Amino acid sequence: MPLDRTRALLLDIDGVLYVGGRPIEGAVDAVARLRAIGLPMRFVTNTTSRSRAATLARLRDLGFDVAEHELLTPVVLARRICEARGHRRVALLVAAGTEEDFAGLEPVGPGEPADAVIVGDLGDAWTYAALNGAFRLVMDGADLIALQRNRFWMREDGLSLDAGPFVAALEYATGRSATVAGKPSPAFFEQALEDLGVAPGDALMVGDDIESDVGGALAAGLQAVLVRTGKYRADVVARSGIEPTATVASIAGVPDLLQAR
Repeated sequence: MPLDRTRALLLDIDGVLYVGGRPIEGAVDAVARLRAIGLPMRFVTNTTSRSRAATLARLRDLGFDVAEHELLTPVVLARRICEARGHRRVALLVAAGTEEDFAGLEPVGPGEPADAVIVGDLGDAWTYAALNGAFRLVMDGADLIALQRNRFWMREDGLSLDAGPFVAALEYATGRSATVAGKPSPAFFEQALEDLGVAPGDALMVGDDIESDVGGALAAGLQAVLVRTGKYRADVVARSGIEPTATVASIAGVPDLLQAR
C-alpha cells in the first residue's frame, strides 16, 4: 500500500467526520491522532447547504479542532472563476444563508440579466421556477458554474439528491457544460495542494464519495482512501470502476494506516 510518501492530508467532512448533527464514531479522536502524527491537513468539502462560517462552527461544536484557514470550500474557486472571466452580476441558486460567501459579486433578482449562474444545493427549495429561471439565463448567454455536481449525499433522514442532478438537467436543457468549482475538479485539488505546499503524490485524500473524492483525487495525482460511512454504497463503488488506494470502515482506521507506513 503506497502510503509511505504521505506528507499531507485532505479530509472530506460530510459523511466522513459527521452525518447531520452527529460525529461519526471515533472521528474526533481520529482527527486528533492524525494531528499527533504531524501531518498538515485541509478539510475539503463540497457542502453548499450552509455557509463556510456555519460549516466551521458545526465542526467545532462537534468537537473537531479546525482552524479557519484549514477549511476549503468550492466558493473560493467559484469567485476566482468569476473574477478571471470578468463576471460581476450573478444569479445565485444557493441555500439561504450562504450568500455571505459570495462577497464581491453582485447577486441579481429574478428576471434580471446575469453574467453567470452559480448553482449550489437548494435542498427543498428546488422548484420548477428556480430551474427554469436559471435555464433562461444560461440560454441568454450566462455562464453556468456549479459549486459541485455530487449525485447524492447522506442526510440524517437518509440518502438525498444533491446538486448534481439539477446541474445535469441545466446542461441537458441548454446544451452547455458547467464549470465545476468543487471536487472532482482538478482545480479544486490544485488549490488545496498549493495551500499545503506539497506535490500531488505526497498528499492523501480521505472521502466517502467514490467519484468526487476518490476518483477526483486519483485523477489529480493524489492517493485516496475510501471510507464506508456517509454515502458509501458497495454497488455504486463496484459500478464506478475506481480503485481506491485503500478502503477502511471509517476515518477511525486512517491513523493506523499511516502509522504503519
